[in-house]
Amino acid sequence: MQFAHTPQPWHHGLTRTHWRVLSASFLGWIFDGYESYALVVTIPFVLRSLLSPEQLRSTPVWASTAIGVTLLGWGLGGLIGGTLADYVGRRRIMLWSVFLYAVFSGLTALSQTFWVFAALRFITGMAMGSEWSTGVAMVAETWPDRARSKGAGFLQSGFGWGTLLAALTWWAISRANPAGAGSWRIMFVIGVLPAFFTFYIRRALKESERWLKAVRERRWAATEAGGNTVAQSSRRPFTLAEIFREPESRRRILLTFCMSLSSMVGWWAISTLLPTHTEQIARAAGEAAPVEWGNRAAILYNVGAVTAYLLSGFLIDAIGRRRFLLITYAGSLLMTPVTYAWTISPEVMMFVAYVNGFFTLGMAFSWMAIYPAELFTSSVRSTAAGFVFNSTRLIAWLFPILAGTMIRSFGGASRAALTIGMIYLLGLIVPWFVPETRGRPLPE
Repeated sequence: MQFAHTPQPWHHGLTRTHWRVLSASFLGWIFDGYESYALVVTIPFVLRSLLSPEQLRSTPVWASTAIGVTLLGWGLGGLIGGTLADYVGRRRIMLWSVFLYAVFSGLTALSQTFWVFAALRFITGMAMGSEWSTGVAMVAETWPDRARSKGAGFLQSGFGWGTLLAALTWWAISRANPAGAGSWRIMFVIGVLPAFFTFYIRRALKESERWLKAVRERRWAATEAGGNTVAQSSRRPFTLAEIFREPESRRRILLTFCMSLSSMVGWWAISTLLPTHTEQIARAAGEAAPVEWGNRAAILYNVGAVTAYLLSGFLIDAIGRRRFLLITYAGSLLMTPVTYAWTISPEVMMFVAYVNGFFTLGMAFSWMAIYPAELFTSSVRSTAAGFVFNSTRLIAWLFPILAGTMIRSFGGASRAALTIGMIYLLGLIVPWFVPETRGRPLPE
């Protein structure tokens, strides 16, 4: 069954309530994006403050460890928070996750040793992971079918805006250098601000009616294909087990997991190398301020991602889910050698960074806010979306560490990026086997 197409604009009928749900989820995801990229841009300065001169000889390994630990925490937190949201509600989990990652971000600024810093990033990552799936479920379950993909795309753009905000904030802080070698701590102090956002969540958001109705009616099946096998059961099955119990649900989870793994490994193990790689190109070209070139590349990379996020909902509805996914991973695969092997000019890298961000961050992550929600029912939607988006981090967290080791062995980022970039081939294979959901109503 497909919903009827009408000549009305996609935003027709959207109310203030719809926009409040989107704005709350969007702002929460902005903060997550800021937190993630704050770590990426500050890590060289963090290590100089917290490591001994001898330890600094292995900087890529230590930097990759900090990123990997954050990723591990994010994966675990996403699985726990996404599952809890299907039991206690989307609104409550969103509120607590935003509050906790704001608090632990602020505490990160007080770190005096690397291992304290890593432990606080792990806890912050757990809180960040819990927020995303609740926002995705809320938007999917409250927005009308005609506008749902656009709303989800706007929501996902919050991460791009957050990473862009972090890049711009660090550019300003690094130029002013107000606290000298400790200026990196200011980035994490700013991360406390989301704590005040929880007051807005408490006042502005109501719980998802779709989720409440599914729980009241005891509809526990993970997909519509699951039928009534567990419907009306007095005992609710564990949602994380339920998404694997039904054959069709299990197939969908495994396929989307593979694509998510491709996106996740590609971004954390490859794209995070872009600023440093650009600095190396600028030094080789004899530029006077190589760090400035790295900062510019980081900003343009995130501008490209935001562009893709904002367009994703319109594009995915226009060409369908499968085609969108194929274009995403083809573009990401192509941009890896373009960025790390074929571009040798810092000026050209500015354009390349924008296009790279469009594919490897923008398109490669935007489908996760749109597509998984369309594959599963309301009683397990947050669990399923959280699993697809976050479980891959339990594997992907090893790849930044692997990349750091490879960079040290190879003497540069290019070979490491090109080797790990082959992961995008997985994203080119899977879309041929996933169901097309364009034009279909959200499963109840």
